Amino acid sequence: MKHKEIIEHIVKWLKDYSDKSKTEGFVIGISGGIDSALTSTLCALTGKKVICLNMPIRQIKNEYDRGNAHIEWLKQNFSNVSNYEVNLTPIFEEMEKTYDTNIQDFLTMANTRARLRMTTLYAYAGHHKLLVAGTGNKVEDFGIGFYTKYGDGGVDVSPIADLMKSQVYALAKEAGVIDQILKAKPTDGLFADGRTDEDQIGATYDDLEWAMLYLENKETYALNDHQQKVMSIYKGRNSANKHKMDPIPVCSIPKTLFN
Repeated sequence: MKHKEIIEHIVKWLKDYSDKSKTEGFVIGISGGIDSALTSTLCALTGKKVICLNMPIRQIKNEYDRGNAHIEWLKQNFSNVSNYEVNLTPIFEEMEKTYDTNIQDFLTMANTRARLRMTTLYAYAGHHKLLVAGTGNKVEDFGIGFYTKYGDGGVDVSPIADLMKSQVYALAKEAGVIDQILKAKPTDGLFADGRTDEDQIGATYDDLEWAMLYLENKETYALNDHQQKVMSIYKGRNSANKHKMDPIPVCSIPKTLFN
């Protein structure tokens, strides 16, 4: 993989898209994870305005600290980067008071957090004439649909969505992202107990990449027990989350009914 050339390609793509859309730059939610770290760095490399938002909602301290450490690194290295902290915990708690307690299961409230953050990103984007930069990678966005519909899936541009997770790590290292981020276990930061992505999915990103490539390349070799388990997880999530990855269904009305 040609690391520098890929970085240059993405940076040019981002700058060209912003120029054509007549926007000033990008706004990104910083989670303390590798995907948002690489995305924000690529946006910063465009030279255009970049606003990083740390949006804690009862955030685990080490996630919060990693996010702030990355923002400080960005600001030290790029004069076009600024940041805001928007504490969304009080708003989220008001929503908890308002919602019927019967619907407040773990997943429902985790998705609510993601959608609250998306609303905040678009508030800043609209005011500052910026694009919301998505942080999803290829496995998440097109493999298992590991994101919240109209939450972290609600973005204007997706600069790293053609990169596998392993490639995200490689490019982040090339771009100089801090070790604190590079060594952290991937997590979406949506659960109060700090569970990792692997805890939620039941498989590592390396395993999921293997499954995705196996299917894309139409491989036919026999699978061992572990591979069969991973393939089952991959196919199950891919099927269950098709509604996120496919276009929104539109009911077509026969023209004869308009006569």
